Amino acid sequence: MFGLYCIVTLPDQVVLVYPFLSGRLEEEARTDTPPLYRAHGWAALLRVTGLLQSRYDAIDKLTAIPTDRQRVLKAWVVTHPQYVYWQGLDSLAAPLVYLNFNNEALAYASLSAFITKYLHDFFLKDNAAVIQEYLAVFGLLTAFVDPLLGQHLTQTGFVPELYAIPWFLTMFTHVFPLHKIFHLWDALLLEDSGFPLCVGVAILQQLRDRLLQFGFNECILLFSDMPDINMEAVVVESLRVQALTPRSVLHREHAPPSEHSRPGRLEGPPLPLAELRQLRLPRLAAAELIEWSRRPGPSQVCVLDVRPADEYPFITFQRGCFPGAVHAPPGSLLTEDGQLVPGPAADAVRAAKGQVMCVVGGRNAAAVKQTSEGLLALGFPRVCTLHRGVEALREAQALQVPSS
Repeated sequence: MFGLYCIVTLPDQVVLVYPFLSGRLEEEARTDTPPLYRAHGWAALLRVTGLLQSRYDAIDKLTAIPTDRQRVLKAWVVTHPQYVYWQGLDSLAAPLVYLNFNNEALAYASLSAFITKYLHDFFLKDNAAVIQEYLAVFGLLTAFVDPLLGQHLTQTGFVPELYAIPWFLTMFTHVFPLHKIFHLWDALLLEDSGFPLCVGVAILQQLRDRLLQFGFNECILLFSDMPDINMEAVVVESLRVQALTPRSVLHREHAPPSEHSRPGRLEGPPLPLAELRQLRLPRLAAAELIEWSRRPGPSQVCVLDVRPADEYPFITFQRGCFPGAVHAPPGSLLTEDGQLVPGPAADAVRAAKGQVMCVVGGRNAAAVKQTSEGLLALGFPRVCTLHRGVEALREAQALQVPSS
């Protein structure tokens, strides 16, 4: 009886007193979202509050505009003059309009909050920089999670620009039926703006076997008519990918301002988009490397320090390294043809396969590139480079003299 009470009655009580029990609402939503309460539950998770009807009534929805649409969409366009109507916005609004068919004010408020949280600046008139950064980070995350698949898609020329824009611009509503979107968004609304990237990787993972066998044309045909996807498996895999991915791997300069103060930001000047798109592996923030290395339980991170022993007058490995780092100067880990060199460094790398593998360098950027991309080519997952290198660790006072 208590289980039935939790599923049917408790969510209604929590929604009615939101925001005072928002934490309890999220706790219950992680267990289940009853369809009867989905509209109000989603609105609460999106922090929709206030006098919604009076706000909605005050919006001019009658005067004709160039992109005249359904009233909820028109209200959003009118009240967000910095944005424009992009194809797919109607698909994005569909789940919220459907759930709130008798409450346009709540549909409008939920849509506004959803776009603010998950699609910040996606609907700018010139959104190229926002979209391109998002797709670049998606490609880096794919390589981080599944290097073999990521390399295959890149070598095939089947890049995210060819298939993923409708996924993210509509939060998957353009490619999946409503009942699957309800299942997906039940999980999505409990996470931040980086979660959709994990969803995209999870979809690729479900199609992995076929994608690895396909060339460019076959991949295009596969995605032109999306095959049946097990959405429950996608949700489970998305949560797994998110749990195994440091936040800085998902870093975006165009993330919502509300997320700028959260852990996992990459400090310093942003990387120019052209350089970001040339990267093959993501970057890890020093603060997050330190935090992950201190987590209880089995080791979750392996640090490869590729500085040569003679990097004077810069800090050398012997004068300071990250605790537990494996010293792998150029030539000691990889052969010229990209194979592992037998020895202690290679043994440590093999033993750490599956952990976050962070390559740290100093002034020799080529050594970092060679080592990290060499491990990627060998199929090692979760490889990344340390943002700003050893200098970031020095500033964080995270270096120590290695034991002999």
